[in-house]
Amino acid sequence: MVFRTRRLAGASVAVAAATALVAGCATGSGGSTSGADGDTLTLWTHNAGNSTELDVVKKIIKDFNGSQSKYKVKLQAFPQSDYNNSVVAAASARKLPCLLDVDGPNVANWAWGGYLAPIDVSGSEVPLSDQLPSTVGRYKDKVYGFGFYDVSLAFFARKSVLNENDIRIPTMDKPWTKTEFDAALAKLKKSGKFTYPLEMGTGGTGEWWSYAYSPQLQSFGGDLVNRDGYKTASGTLDGKKSVEWATWFRSLVAKGYMSKKSGADPNKDFLAGKSAIQWDGSWNATKNADKLGDDLAIIPPVDFGRGPKIGGASWQWAMSSSCSNKDGAQAWLKFSRQTKYFVDYAKATGTLPGTEATAKQIDGYQPGGKFNELVQFARKYAEVRPVTPAYPYISTEFEKAAQDILSGADPENALGQAAKDIDNNLKTNNYNAG
Repeated sequence: MVFRTRRLAGASVAVAAATALVAGCATGSGGSTSGADGDTLTLWTHNAGNSTELDVVKKIIKDFNGSQSKYKVKLQAFPQSDYNNSVVAAASARKLPCLLDVDGPNVANWAWGGYLAPIDVSGSEVPLSDQLPSTVGRYKDKVYGFGFYDVSLAFFARKSVLNENDIRIPTMDKPWTKTEFDAALAKLKKSGKFTYPLEMGTGGTGEWWSYAYSPQLQSFGGDLVNRDGYKTASGTLDGKKSVEWATWFRSLVAKGYMSKKSGADPNKDFLAGKSAIQWDGSWNATKNADKLGDDLAIIPPVDFGRGPKIGGASWQWAMSSSCSNKDGAQAWLKFSRQTKYFVDYAKATGTLPGTEATAKQIDGYQPGGKFNELVQFARKYAEVRPVTPAYPYISTEFEKAAQDILSGADPENALGQAAKDIDNNLKTNNYNAG
C-alpha cells in the first residue's frame, strides 16, 4: 500500500503513538510553555515530501501573516514517517509547537496524553456543523481538531465485467448482501480470467488494516472494542460476530478469491485486469475514471448484516496544550476555516471535500457528479474508529491478529489473544482515566 498517495487517516500511527499511550497523562501538560516566541508561532506538519498539500499549508500561512500584523506563523515540515516520533519526543520534553496536525484516530490519544488543548473556532467562515462529521476531532465532548477533507472506501469494478458474469451492480439504495458478494466472487473465480477476483490490499501494513477491514468487521456486528466505556475488548473483538467476520475473511484466501499478500500496487493490478473488484479508496477514483471512463463502477460497501460501513477521519489541525500564545494559535485556526481553503485542499489532494459548499466547487464531486457517491458514502457509512486514547494500541493488535488469521491462525484464538492483550493494556493505563 502506498500511504503517501492514499491520504489514509492513521497511516503513520504505529509504535510512536502507542508510546504516547504508555507515557500517560503528564507527558504534554504542565511545567513549561512553548511553541511561540512572542507573537511568532511555530506550526508543524507531516507534509514534507508531499508538495501538493504542503503548498496549500504555505498559502494559508502566507495569507494569514499578510492579513494582520499581530501574529506570525512559522512553518516546520516533517516527513510523514518521522512525524509521530517527533511529536512524542517534543511532548515529553514539553517543546511542542503551538500548531500541529494530527491523524484523526490519534486525537483522543494526544488529548488524553496532554499534548492538545481544546479549540474554539466559533465565528469562523465555515461552521463546524457544516463539515463531514468525521473531519471534526472530539474527545470527552470537546473539540480538539478539525480537518479540511476526508477519504472514502469503495469497491471499484468494470461494469462490463459484472454484466458479462450476470452480477448485479449495487447501489446505495440496494448494496450487495454477503450472500450476493460471495456468489459474485465465486462466478468471477470460475471465469478463470483473473489472477484473483478480489483485491483488498492485503500487502499493506500499519493503519490500513484497521481502516480497511474493521468496517467489514463492524458490518458483521463486531467491533474492535466495547464502546460502552472503552474498558474491554473481550466479548467484542473476540465475540461471535467478530469471529464470523474473521472466518469469512480467511475464507477469501482459502477459496482463492483474494491473495494473502497483494502486490506493491494493487490499483495498478486492478487497472491491468488482474483483479475484477478492488476494495480501495477515493484517492484512486480519478485515476480509475481516466482509465476506464464510463465502464467504471463505483460500488458501496457490502452490507454484511449491520449495514454498510467504511472508516472515517483523516488529518486534522490542532493546538498544543503547552502553547504560550493560544490566542494567536486560535486566530490562525479560525482564519484557515475559509471555503476557498477547503477548495484548495480538495483540488490539490484529490480527497473528499470537507463540506457540501466545497463539493459544489469541485468537478465531479458536486451533486450529480461522477464522484459524488464517494462523498455520500462518507456521510452515510463512515464509522469513526474507537474514540479512545488506547486506539493506537488496539489498532496494532488488530493488525497482528488479522494478518495471523490470513496466514492460517484459528480466528477465535487470534482474536481472543488480541482482546486479552488490549484488556491488559487498558488495565495498565487505568482505563485511560485522567
